[in-house]
Amino acid sequence: MSILCCVPVIECVYCLGCTHWLWKKCLYSAGHESQNWGLATSDEFEPIPRLCRLILAVYEEDLHNPMWAPPDGYGLDPHQVILKKDYDQTQGRVTPYMIYLDHQNGDVVLAIRGLNLAKESDYALLLDNKLGQTKFDGGYVHNGLLKAAMWVFEEEHEVLRTLLEQNPSYSLTFVGHSLGAGVVSLLVLFVVQNRGRLGNIARKRIKCFAIAPPRCMSLHLAVTYADVIKSVVLQDDFLPRTTTALEDVYKSIICLPCLLCVTCLKDTFTFEEKKLKDTRRLYAPGRLYHIVVRKPLRLGRYPPVVRTAVPVDGRFEQIVLSCNATADHAIIWIQRESQRALDLMLEEDQVMEIPVEQKIVRQKSIVEDHDEEYRAAIMKAASLNIPMSPSPSYGTFHDTEEGESSAVSGVEGSPSTWSFKGMRRKWNQFIDRHFPMDDDDSERMIFKKEESPALLSS
Repeated sequence: MSILCCVPVIECVYCLGCTHWLWKKCLYSAGHESQNWGLATSDEFEPIPRLCRLILAVYEEDLHNPMWAPPDGYGLDPHQVILKKDYDQTQGRVTPYMIYLDHQNGDVVLAIRGLNLAKESDYALLLDNKLGQTKFDGGYVHNGLLKAAMWVFEEEHEVLRTLLEQNPSYSLTFVGHSLGAGVVSLLVLFVVQNRGRLGNIARKRIKCFAIAPPRCMSLHLAVTYADVIKSVVLQDDFLPRTTTALEDVYKSIICLPCLLCVTCLKDTFTFEEKKLKDTRRLYAPGRLYHIVVRKPLRLGRYPPVVRTAVPVDGRFEQIVLSCNATADHAIIWIQRESQRALDLMLEEDQVMEIPVEQKIVRQKSIVEDHDEEYRAAIMKAASLNIPMSPSPSYGTFHDTEEGESSAVSGVEGSPSTWSFKGMRRKWNQFIDRHFPMDDDDSERMIFKKEESPALLSS
């Protein structure tokens, strides 16, 4: 009798669990993930539509006579394409790519296209990974993508070095879509670790834009290299959210919906703390830019909004069951929506009537804001006791050189302002400046009256 009394309770719990799952997967919109993130600015988002067009150009066989150019064209000079390799040249080790010398924007660009559904070698590259198989720089990375990245580096590092020596003021930019985004994300890790082979290029001159990337590196690396890698995700794109082993997803296109449902169930009932503690778990890399074009329970697309952050405990953890989950992965749609978003940003900037001479000042403030957010992300990773999380004094900020802490003014062994000693030093300086000791030996502190208005106003 007592067992029968428990049956209604179990049924209620089961119904509540199913209701929660339905809300999480069917009514949950991808816009919820980034609703607390900051808005991106036109200055930092400007390269993304242009680089998306460069990725589209890799698909063309003859850039002098393009067949699939977007309405505004690819925005490149075919005579400045240094090299372009197809599957015949790459021998299936990586998807086709090209190197382009962009004089207008001062960039040496290496662009890698995405996965080809008709190429078995691309599937083999994506499936070449097991959980915790490959370690790199204190974290874990996707094994197959790392092999492809190292092959590209060995093939093209001499060409890149020559171009950088001929153009010493140019930046080195890596950009890729889908499978190519995972390759360039791991390629830039390898480049940062081997800058000597590229003429000792400064870290701040290296950039990486991963368009719709797969989850290819552990959280430790994703946060550590957020100053170099920028990932772009359009609304409900499934690939940056696919946490299961990729071989399970790509084994059968027919069973893809069922496999996604199983993945959704697994992710829904897995505790967030358990996910963060798993050092082998892979994530979307770097700083994230989320383009939101739809709202829940509303039809049609809305003016796109771009939000950005360096999240630690919310990197697209939930797969969104949506009819646009695969369409949002297409590079054509990403290029269109990113261009629309940039046009809206530029219109808002014109309405505000920002003087032209203030652009450089604004760019500097963007770098400072990103550095502060980057520091906060590293500190949060350390505070959550995430295994292999980077140190809060990790020296990868724009105002420092290699080997220096971001808060240290070039003195070896100086405490970081984010450490306990650094905060204690700043507090002592504040006390000495505003509360000096009396001249006599009474050790009585006095307040500087001439500085009190400024202090109180601050």
